[in-house]
Amino acid sequence: MSYDVVIAGGSVAGLFCAREVAKAGHSVLVIEEDFEVGTPEHCGGLVSASGLGDLGIIPSTKTIDSQIQKAQLCAPSGTMLDINAKKQNVIVINRRELDKQIAHQAQKNGAEIRVKTSLKETKQNQAVTSAGTFDYKILVDARGVSSIIQKDRTGTLQSAQYEIYADWIQKGLVEVYFDSEKYPGFFSWVIPAANGIGKVGVAGRGINAIQTMEKFLESRGKHSTIRKVFAPIWVNGPIDEFVAGNTVIVGDAAGQSKPTTAGGIYSCGVGGVLAGKAISSYLESKNTNDLKSYQKSWSQKFGKEFEKQLFARKMLERLDNTTIDKIFSAITPEMISDISNNDDFDFHTTAIVKMLGLKGSLKIAQTIFGGEIRKLLN
Repeated sequence: MSYDVVIAGGSVAGLFCAREVAKAGHSVLVIEEDFEVGTPEHCGGLVSASGLGDLGIIPSTKTIDSQIQKAQLCAPSGTMLDINAKKQNVIVINRRELDKQIAHQAQKNGAEIRVKTSLKETKQNQAVTSAGTFDYKILVDARGVSSIIQKDRTGTLQSAQYEIYADWIQKGLVEVYFDSEKYPGFFSWVIPAANGIGKVGVAGRGINAIQTMEKFLESRGKHSTIRKVFAPIWVNGPIDEFVAGNTVIVGDAAGQSKPTTAGGIYSCGVGGVLAGKAISSYLESKNTNDLKSYQKSWSQKFGKEFEKQLFARKMLERLDNTTIDKIFSAITPEMISDISNNDDFDFHTTAIVKMLGLKGSLKIAQTIFGGEIRKLLN
């Protein structure tokens, strides 16, 4: 069989790409190696309602788990900072349902979707899959982190995320724990779906994710685990080239997740939308500049923010616990108020800088980072 576009990977970026290509009247096949769209669910599920709106998604009642009211940040010493998150309109979504909602949009526009079908190899504009060989004009790689780490493992961190039943999980409250010894280069988190139900995760450079997770859960108290997911996360930012010949790379496979948190529903989703539009233009014009406009458009939207996030990551990885505690103690109520009033969850480097106390505590920052902080503050 022959298609204008074959998309390998049926997650957010691949499905949005399929929707846009099909909407323009071109034939598109999405192949997903797992037995179900939306599974396995690696994502924490945090996204802004406005971000989903930009992507053309009005979440169904099945898609939304809860609304976040507050974020609680914890330093190694136990110092807590409470951030009011109401203004950011952040929701916790059920990724299984969100992916299915996007898949339905893609199908309604004419896309064909096949699960339990994996890409084996490509040759001469043919995708050799576990379900047969398909001809294509454009191949889209949307296979996620598994695709990118085949080329570069330096940007990955080990992570574990469990679905948990526990009385200590509070609806509306996200918890983040910083500890450079337990979670080097990252943190642990609790994201609630409802009272007593949520996702608990840990990530860090070179950690044993299972042992680290078990120690964290032991410290929190009684709980029941109903699901375990282990997967590397990518924190090195976008790859150099999103387009190689007639192969287009989107989402996590293109490094479009945030370097600070590895969250990527919005940034990867936008990548899929922009890629789909560029591919559609190319199929009509046969002008390769139309295809390459995808990377230019994505970079115009996210490039500067991601550069700052990469720099923030570089600095965070140099912090020891003593320094993290000092920064937490230097954050003033005015800074907390300023962060709480920031209403842009999807472009958050400014909030990160404030959270670290860099603008309000330049003496500490300059001692740690010297002149490097100017790149973040400008």
